[in-house]
Amino acid sequence: MNYEIIVVGGGHAGCEAALACARKNHKTLLISGNLENIADMPCNPSIGGPAKGIVVREIDALGGEMAKNTDKSSLQMKVLNTKKGKAVQALRAQADKILYKKEMQKTLKAQENLDLKEGFVEDLIVEDGKVNGVVLVDGTKIDAKAVILTTGTYLRSSILIGSKKKSEGPHGEKESKFLSTKLKELGFTIKRLKTGTPPRIERSSIDFSKVAVENGSSENLTFSYDNTDALAYHYQIPCHLVYTNSKTHEIIKKHLKESSMYGGYVEGIGPRYCPSIEDKVVRFQDKERHQLFLEPESLSYDDIYLQGFSTSMPEYVQEEMVHSLEGLENAKILRYAYAIEYDAIDSKQIKRSLETKLIEGLYTAGQINGTSGYEEAAGQGLMAGINASLKVEGKEPLVLNRSESYIGVLIDDLVTKGVKDPYRLLTSRAEYRLLLRNDNADLRLREYGHQIGLIDDNTYQKFLLKKQHIEEIKTMLKGTKITPTKETNTLLENIGTSPIKDGLTLYELLKRPELSFADVEKFKDFPYNESEKEEVEIMIQYEGYIKKQEKDTKKLLDLERIKIPANISYDDIKNIASEAREKLKKVEPETLGQASRISGVNPADIAIIMVYLKKGERKND
Repeated sequence: MNYEIIVVGGGHAGCEAALACARKNHKTLLISGNLENIADMPCNPSIGGPAKGIVVREIDALGGEMAKNTDKSSLQMKVLNTKKGKAVQALRAQADKILYKKEMQKTLKAQENLDLKEGFVEDLIVEDGKVNGVVLVDGTKIDAKAVILTTGTYLRSSILIGSKKKSEGPHGEKESKFLSTKLKELGFTIKRLKTGTPPRIERSSIDFSKVAVENGSSENLTFSYDNTDALAYHYQIPCHLVYTNSKTHEIIKKHLKESSMYGGYVEGIGPRYCPSIEDKVVRFQDKERHQLFLEPESLSYDDIYLQGFSTSMPEYVQEEMVHSLEGLENAKILRYAYAIEYDAIDSKQIKRSLETKLIEGLYTAGQINGTSGYEEAAGQGLMAGINASLKVEGKEPLVLNRSESYIGVLIDDLVTKGVKDPYRLLTSRAEYRLLLRNDNADLRLREYGHQIGLIDDNTYQKFLLKKQHIEEIKTMLKGTKITPTKETNTLLENIGTSPIKDGLTLYELLKRPELSFADVEKFKDFPYNESEKEEVEIMIQYEGYIKKQEKDTKKLLDLERIKIPANISYDDIKNIASEAREKLKKVEPETLGQASRISGVNPADIAIIMVYLKKGERKND
């Protein structure tokens, strides 16, 4: 069998990678250990959140599938950070796990140029430092020009509950036994990581009168820019809020040594920003309670996901812990919580294109790179699919900068800084987060999507029309002036803002933070859609901050434009610090900008390298 590109693994990274390759007209094969579980959501039944929700919109802007599939399968849509400005808001969807998987599988099966195969990859076919295909457990060899590994938590995975340990993947599935050993033989550094999941509770056994209701937002919300069919508010399913208490904490402390983590049964390093409940109780002993959410998993069954209550305690202790929660005194646990360990590679062994440094044509995406989260995986999968396709086409890779996308921040952090524990994308990781907003992902990235062939001409023309309308709105605002008449000032006072003494344009008026575009429309009608008007409102009200960050990004981009040759010898560069020399040799940065973000490399080192590179250019001239 011969394919152009093989994708190993059918999780969120694998789905995006396979669709991107096939949509770029490359004969693609997706191999999964269980075809029925492609696009499974083994943990949290939600998509989005701060930073993560913006990644989903970036995936959509580039031509990926996660946003569209989430819109098809959402049970609830919510705007987060509503008490803050619109520039820092994000979307979060409660997804129907069964429907999400079903709809994604339907999309994959209908995709031209894409085949699906059930099986486990045991080895890679590598010749002269280049990947040429894969070998399955049964000995079947499948040739390919590029291979993308998106193995999730299945590399030598183990499930842990208390002192019990089983070699299996999520839901009791088979793990991938041999591939990580083969990767190690090829020179990859293998790390052992850990994550976990909370118990699932039977809905009918919960006393909902004792817990607070958490509804979705009433606005018409979608993740995809191309979707106008939003989930109506009256169809949305509520979540509920509950808290741990002193009794819960006493039970956890009493049985702490019985958990897999504190009992010494865990090898892997767990996620710092999504700790187990026992870890929260130990680390934050001053907190009297911890917030938990009761989240519906699907309309197809009765399971409620106890978000925030991840644990590796024995089953009988989990019973005590759950029953200590208000409203869950008589709760029935349908599935117990567990921790899962798995192998990952050192992410500093991959390039910003997600091609590995050791093997040409081999790409990695998702939890194999040390990340956590569906959204982080999907973003990497999409970029790996795009760049594997460009590699096959003999073209330069698409590398997104930190100043233009959260995906760029994510990948740059992985390859430049590496990870010690499962990486979670946070808004605080982005230096230019006012530029990387929920509202403008299409303005930032859709051009790329069209250039690489994942955004069709019809969709692109709609995007260009939106850009045109935004400029027209700005021109109308600047061209419309109001004067300090009695009628005008009365109207201004009625909408909660101060009167004017001199004339000013509606553009200037909209800069007032207490006003919205709807307030401005009391003076003039603007025949454009709400999303276009909201975009202009954000642009104008944050104009000063945005200009400052755009000025700062220019310095970053100047350094990013200076490429570092692959064959550079840092030993030949005099006067750089010893620590910097070692870090530079290990990371092998592709640009001076990337080099500047390596821990241990200081501005003086960057200045010396810049001079060295310029001398080299002059010699070549």
